[in-house]
Amino acid sequence: MELKHWKLDVDADHLAWLAFDRAGATANTFSSEVLRELGQIADHLASMPPKGLAILSAKESGFIAGADIDEFTTFKDADEAMAFVALGNEVFDKIAALSFPTVALIHGFCMGGGTELALACKYRVMDDGPKARMALPEVMLGIVPGWGAAKRMPKLIGPAAALDLMLTGRGVDGRRAKKMGLVDAVTPRRHFDNAGRMILNNPPPLRRPSFTQAVGDWPGIRDVVAKMSAKQVAKRVRRDQYPAPYAIIDLWKDFDGDPRKVPREHPASTASLFFHPTAKNLIRIFKLQERLKKMGSDPFSAEKGSDPVRHLHVIGAGAMGGDIAAWAALRGVTVTLQDLAPDRIAPAIKRAAELYRKRLKQPHLVQAALDRLIPDVAGNGAAKADIVIEAIVENADVKRKVYAQVEPRMKDGAVLATNTSSIPLQQLSSILKRPERLVGLHFFNPVPQMMLVEIVEGPQTPPAVMQAGQSFTRQIDKLPLPCKSAPGFLVNRVLSPYLLEAMLMVDEGIPPETIDAAAKDFGMPMGPIELADMVGLDIGWAVGQELAKPGSPIPKKLQSLVEAKKFGKKSGQGFYTWTNGKAQKSSTGPGTVDLKALADRMVLPALNEAVACVREKIVADADLCDAGVIFGTGFAPHRGGPISTIRARGKQEWLRIMGELKKQHGLRFEADTGWDTI
Repeated sequence: MELKHWKLDVDADHLAWLAFDRAGATANTFSSEVLRELGQIADHLASMPPKGLAILSAKESGFIAGADIDEFTTFKDADEAMAFVALGNEVFDKIAALSFPTVALIHGFCMGGGTELALACKYRVMDDGPKARMALPEVMLGIVPGWGAAKRMPKLIGPAAALDLMLTGRGVDGRRAKKMGLVDAVTPRRHFDNAGRMILNNPPPLRRPSFTQAVGDWPGIRDVVAKMSAKQVAKRVRRDQYPAPYAIIDLWKDFDGDPRKVPREHPASTASLFFHPTAKNLIRIFKLQERLKKMGSDPFSAEKGSDPVRHLHVIGAGAMGGDIAAWAALRGVTVTLQDLAPDRIAPAIKRAAELYRKRLKQPHLVQAALDRLIPDVAGNGAAKADIVIEAIVENADVKRKVYAQVEPRMKDGAVLATNTSSIPLQQLSSILKRPERLVGLHFFNPVPQMMLVEIVEGPQTPPAVMQAGQSFTRQIDKLPLPCKSAPGFLVNRVLSPYLLEAMLMVDEGIPPETIDAAAKDFGMPMGPIELADMVGLDIGWAVGQELAKPGSPIPKKLQSLVEAKKFGKKSGQGFYTWTNGKAQKSSTGPGTVDLKALADRMVLPALNEAVACVREKIVADADLCDAGVIFGTGFAPHRGGPISTIRARGKQEWLRIMGELKKQHGLRFEADTGWDTI
């Protein structure tokens, strides 16, 4: 049997070892060719049974990343998509039906189809390292786990836990997976050979869910679990905007988790989901995310002559600087954190400790991360740092004074980065003797949750320094987005007019709750008023002043709140009162207000600014504009970004609405000249 993507060995103990090593790829994914080959292997092993079978990955990167996205985005019609789903089910059913013990040995990422193959095995062993993760992220692509997870996982760990994983796409590490019953053993990867042999030679009893886990699958109880799950989903997303989570519930409840049983016209069918606009947009966003990752890929290759950042120095221990420092230390970088006094650094260390306990769990890993985060009032770390990040007050004069002090202390070849959210680099670099070492690294708040970092290119920033910024961003598991230096860069420039319009609507007497409801109805994860309160009204005011166009109206309510030092969540009072970290909103609904019209009015200034950014080449193209605005603001993901939103409804329709709004509200609704090229 000639194999291209798999290597099959049978040892002296008559144990079969099947290693997945997809040809020409750095990560294992399932294409039709790969699946057919696995099906042939299953047939061969069924006809000549070994004592047991271990399935593992030959890739260092991980076990299996899931289905081949590139292949299933080329399907021309529903029949091709359904055939791909049927093929995966057929092959994994063959694995599940093998008469001898089977074990999946899982290291690194185990996503989607990888998890479904593991579930088709009788046993699972998982690496205990921090990079090991099992997940079913299909819901994030607008589709369902289609190769058996929806039928096998509920029977293994109970419907409640299985639905939680399928509906959130959340990953679990080895320890959590073992506790849930998802895997049978957790051990370092170097012990996989021994762990696999022990299970295959002496198979333990197959895992069964506990009584409390299994009860959710009983008749009658099953419907209750489904209704409760749908109720929780409805709190987060609407069925018409995100059909996949509702389809997952229906798939489990009504069709025993088998997509082959779902009628073609049913909302949970492969045909209905795969060609839904949401799935197309979410899959496109996934591919754009991969494009951003590649901008920092191979960052430390010999050809580029650069090394990973080993020492980072952060100036400013406030909300942004402290959290940037904490995140970099979490990702393995030694960080010195500078501020004017120890009591200014202490809150950042406290927040870091909370982050590490939440993310790392194990005390020794938490302590190791804390040891990498070093308070440094004197700023001595600047002399050792590969990158120095300035994250102080959004004031160009203050920033230039800091640069004058820190530049003489920096070593040759070190990069100076600013976390400015809106100030063009050319306004900051004049004080530097070597202005070419300055780059923008604009992180977003909250740092642990927001993946995007704008890598801002000033007039004198050379490609090597831009690449250093992009590489460092990937080193700490963020997404780099190269931008030109202009006020607001991309994200804040697009976000600012959206927020401004919402503030002006408040001035007109429209309740903040109604405005936020309109934004959420459009698909935004959070309304603009609540978002402004959360970010900080003082920050929003400063950025707004920096980006304000001549003749722009001043939002009076915002101004009065800032003057009264009511900055939102951090002060406990802004547009909303904040209690225990949550905005206290009136229970009164929008009533007869046309939420769609309100949303159009808010969103259009952002769409118009996105068009201008594409025209001015602030980012390389319209796709990166969409990616940046989604990952930087949370712009309604199911709509695919601002440019995709324009194209979906139609440019002429948006321009018609903009023309009407211009008559009512003036020149801030003047269409940018770039609409002609969208």
